[in-house]
Amino acid sequence: MPQRSVPTARQLRLGTELRRLRERAGLTSTEAGRLLGTNQTAISNIEASRFGVSAERLRALARNYSCGDEALIAALIDMAVERKRGWWEEYRETLAAGLLDLAELEHHAMELRSAYIAHMPGLLQTIDHAREIFRQAVPPLTPPDVEHHVSHRVKRQAILYRDKPTPYTAIVHEAALRMRFGGPDVARGQLQHILDMSEHAHIKVLVIPFEAGSFPGSGPSILYATGPVPQLDTVQLDTEHGSELLDAPAQLERYRIVLDRMEAVALTEPKSRDLIQSIIRSLKGK
Repeated sequence: MPQRSVPTARQLRLGTELRRLRERAGLTSTEAGRLLGTNQTAISNIEASRFGVSAERLRALARNYSCGDEALIAALIDMAVERKRGWWEEYRETLAAGLLDLAELEHHAMELRSAYIAHMPGLLQTIDHAREIFRQAVPPLTPPDVEHHVSHRVKRQAILYRDKPTPYTAIVHEAALRMRFGGPDVARGQLQHILDMSEHAHIKVLVIPFEAGSFPGSGPSILYATGPVPQLDTVQLDTEHGSELLDAPAQLERYRIVLDRMEAVALTEPKSRDLIQSIIRSLKGK
């Protein structure tokens, strides 16, 4: 297979999981290469995602690593043999790699959970709201770049509208609901949109009211993407320095607990909708 110039986050994750399987088996890369009939360099290249790996070779690696988890092996094979380029690749020359990784992560997730304190969930943003967000970027974006970012964000939302939409839970703090990005009209439109989306069976919007007080997870925005098997779950964090992907088992467990506790302090779905409605009413006439 030809060498990859820039592996995607999904390709890198495949290499990481193969390295973890090897390490659990107590094998060095040299030993793993010998068992596969190759050398240490080939194993290192596969684990670093510099080269792809065939389904046949992946199954051989799993046997050599004494991995009998057929669900995990099947999921890894799906990752390995995937050749179709995603729609996000058209943005590779214009947007940061982290935004492309996020779109790829969302596209392949079995389920999504997110938590936002000061912003609306990207998957539930209106065009007007998103445009205002990107107009406030630092350093400033040119008008064409703003539109590139907006179109990318809107295309990400397609996972909520496809034939088998991705189940999505969005935990949103009341602070985010009361932000008036773009003024009252844009804010009203955004709140009505999130209210309308919450009526879909596969979308759950839970609001944490100011009255809830302190709670865990009040830092950066959190996105938890459920993989085809638990080992392939991923957490994405929005930080000031860009997008960060986490996949270590301890990190995944930590963020599952954080999101569970945030859901526990949030209002129920009906009460969340009632609060959103009350904020919409407060904006009328302004």
